Amino acid sequence: MGDDQNEPVPPDDRLTAPPPPGGVPARRGRTGLGLVAVFFAAQVTMLLASVAVLLTSTGADPARLEDGRLLALLTVPISLAGLVAVLGAAWLGGGPKAGRARRELAFRWHGRDAAIGLGFGVGGLVIALPAAALWAAWVGSEQASSAVGDAFTGRDLAPTAAVVAFLAVFLLAPIGEELLFRGVLWRALEHWGWNRWVVFAVTSLAFSVAHLELLRTPLLLVLSIPIGLARLITGNLLASVIAHQVNNFLPAIALLLATTGALP
Repeated sequence: MGDDQNEPVPPDDRLTAPPPPGGVPARRGRTGLGLVAVFFAAQVTMLLASVAVLLTSTGADPARLEDGRLLALLTVPISLAGLVAVLGAAWLGGGPKAGRARRELAFRWHGRDAAIGLGFGVGGLVIALPAAALWAAWVGSEQASSAVGDAFTGRDLAPTAAVVAFLAVFLLAPIGEELLFRGVLWRALEHWGWNRWVVFAVTSLAFSVAHLELLRTPLLLVLSIPIGLARLITGNLLASVIAHQVNNFLPAIALLLATTGALP
């Protein structure tokens, strides 16, 4: 055995170099900045897609849109925004190409995390129902209603169209919104080294404000708390997606029943 095997291995400069000011490694900082860019690109995509759908009609009021265009407004913008989020995360994420976006967005299939998300979703409903009733009593039922609810008020949809609207509210919208807020934006702030409770607070506030429903913003902030807690506790985007879908289930059922004539 040669003496050279006992010689110390020279340190790797990449591992021993001090972090930049603020304590965030340069690569993680760049990834965080990139994810913020992806977040805003997804928001712009959603806005432009919404405008494009509205421009195909004679008016800009969603309540006056034909059924097909209204369903397109409900499904196309959030789908495109979610696609931008996934593609952006895949491009920025390191490692093998397969699963790159899933890893960067902290999404993994895990039964325990799914159960936690379900629990927070059910708990969120326990909070949401009285909170919504109190808010409607305070500001008035018309002011407290959602933009989606207003757009579908008084509509009688064909069964297929009603099911599409139900699935969009129950399944599609939560996936798209969670990809943006508890996925891309959450991970960007984590890359910058923010405290996880600050990340939870910022993303919850951003989620409630981004709906652009001024009178419902405080209510949306309350509703977002259990969803964000599911993400915080598990570290898994899957949990917040499930919690969000459970939260949207009752409004989606109400929409389905109202648009098929089962409710007045």
